[in-house]
Parts: sequence; C-alpha cells; structure tokens
Amino acid sequence: MDAARKGEAALSASNYDEAIQHFTDAIKSNPAAVKYYIGRATAYQRVKKYAEALADSEIAVVLAHKRATRELIKDAQFRRAQQLYFLERYADADYILEIVKKLDEKEKTLPIWTSKVAKKLQEIPEEDEKRKVTAKDVPEVEAPSASQVTAAAKKIETAPAAAPKPVVPTPANKIKDDWYQSNDTVTVNILAKGAPKDSVTVDFDKDSLSVSFPVEGSAAEYHFDIDPLYAPIDPVASTFRVTPNKVEITMKKVSQGVKWKALEGNRQVEGTEGSQSAIPQHILTGKSVQDSAPAYPTSSKSGAKNWDKLAAEDLDEKDEIEGDETNHFFKKLYSGATPEQQRAMMKSYQESGGTVLSTDWSNVGSKTVVPEPPEGMEAKKY
Repeated sequence: MDAARKGEAALSASNYDEAIQHFTDAIKSNPAAVKYYIGRATAYQRVKKYAEALADSEIAVVLAHKRATRELIKDAQFRRAQQLYFLERYADADYILEIVKKLDEKEKTLPIWTSKVAKKLQEIPEEDEKRKVTAKDVPEVEAPSASQVTAAAKKIETAPAAAPKPVVPTPANKIKDDWYQSNDTVTVNILAKGAPKDSVTVDFDKDSLSVSFPVEGSAAEYHFDIDPLYAPIDPVASTFRVTPNKVEITMKKVSQGVKWKALEGNRQVEGTEGSQSAIPQHILTGKSVQDSAPAYPTSSKSGAKNWDKLAAEDLDEKDEIEGDETNHFFKKLYSGATPEQQRAMMKSYQESGGTVLSTDWSNVGSKTVVPEPPEGMEAKKY
C-alpha cells in the first residue's frame, strides 16, 4: 500500500496524526497531487489545526486550477470554505461557498455549511471585520517544490511533542460506579480518574467483593464493599485492571446463565445467619424446589400449577421419550438445562399447547404463554 492509500486508511480509522504523516510522504513523491493536499487538510481539520488545513486547501485550489479539473476545484474550494469558517472568517467562507455552489449546486453537505455560515453572519455586527470579504477566487499562493515539502516535513518531525496533560484524580466524594453482566461474568466499573495502579486493592471472596485505594492529592481513601453478592462468584477466575479513567472488575459467576437483578443480595451465606436468600435456593444448589415453590399466573381451569414440581418430574417415562428424533432432542435439551430453564420449558410448552418452548423464566414466569401456531394454522381450545 503506497503512502496516499495509507493516509486514506488512517483517516478512515480516525488516526489523524498518522494520516498527516502518510499524506506528507505522498506529497514528497508527488507535490502536484491535488487529492493529497485535500486529504492532509482533512486530517489537519480533524485535529483542529485550521491554519495548516487552510494552507493545504489553498494549495489544492491552485493546483486544481492548473489542471482545470472542475471536480477537484470544487473539492478543494469546499475544504477551503470550511477552514475559513473555523477561523471565523465568515464572510470569506460565505464567498467561497458561493463558488462551490456554482461548480456543483447538488453537493450534499453544501446546504448545511451555508446555513451555519449564515447564522454566524447574523450574530455579528455590520462593522465587524469578520463580515469583510478578503478571499480571492484563486489564492495567491505557490505550490511547494519537492525539496520544500521535505524540509517542512523534517521541521514537523523534529518539533518537540507536547507533553501529555496530567490526569486529575477524581475526588473521593465524586467517584461513581456502575455494573453490567453477561451469561458468565459480572463487571463492575469504579469510575475514578487517576486511581494509583500500584495501590488499588481488590479482594474477591465467594460471596463478597471489597475494593479500596487512596485518592491522590488528598488524605481520603475510597472504599467499595458488597457483602453478600447477589450470587456466588469464583474468586480464582475473577480479575481486575486499572486504567487512567477507571478500575474495572470482572467477577466470574459460579451459576452461569443466572441473571443478577442487583449487585448486592439478601441471602444467607455459609457461616452466617440472616434473612432468606433473594435467589431461589434451587438456582444456588442445583436442586429443584418442591411443593413450597410459589405459584404463577395460569389460565388452567384446574388452578395454578407448580412449575418447579413439574420440572422436577422424571422424564424417563416411556410416553415422554419414545417417538421420533425430535422427542430425543428435546429430552437432551431439557436434561442439559438449569432448573430455572427447565421450569420455563415446562410452563411455556404446556400453556402454549406445544407451540412455544422458552428457556427464559424471567420472560414466561409471570404471564400466561399464548399459543403461537405455525403460519397457516390456528390454535384451538379443547
């Protein structure tokens, strides 16, 4: 890939400094290429170097006129008008946009820029210098030679890089947190800028999480504690990392596929006494509940059904597994599901007359599952 193509790729990937360098290399090899100057002007514009972008745009206009190519003249002038706008030369920008309109009145974004410039002109007084047109149709600039381009490039390369701005630590009382989950993990983000990487302590326990670190620039120390967690985690498989903007903690679920409704639970953990678990015990232990399980809405004339009990019934009976491969597939699917998924399968299948099979208890547990017959068929009540 040549320098120009690398520049276009970097521009598309929003790597603007890299794009500037690639377009500069391309201009070295061909100082008369209009598109290279337009490309570099675009990259300069994205990093808010509007004076440099204007200089490239004006060179592009001159070169495009020398080639007498209407499309290139329009593109160069349009880029030029944008830089004039950013440099607050609104009358000049308006003047150049009129040139663009004459070249191609169907330019897609022309109305947007015309409106932006008109709004700015309305906001400034008549005597303001920004209302005076000083721009010419063709700028009085000369395209640089190859040696001039090389010298300018070396000047850019040898210029000292600006020192990165130091990260200002977030005050302890301003630190926030959020969390999200997948089927396998729960991720907690402590939104603290400048957390000292070597001083962040994260303690994982099966049923709890503890985070602490000193806040630089103050005597305060930040603490984040959850005990108990909504469900058990695997401390060994849980990890964390510290970035300039946050502390990211990833906890591995013991019961994969179980959806957490909150970070903190209300359950009794091993070795403690407290209130009853907020998570159904069969999810934590893998055992199905019995007659004490709650009843859920149903349209059955015989009353509410205990779906936990139905889900625990033995499916090895002949009338359940004998038949075609479809029955065997569903039996295999059922045997590999969690107790909660089994309960959802039983409820959705029975209430829908065999037309719906769901493993999402949170979706079907609190409502009656309506039959969804195949297209061209209809459900009948018996």
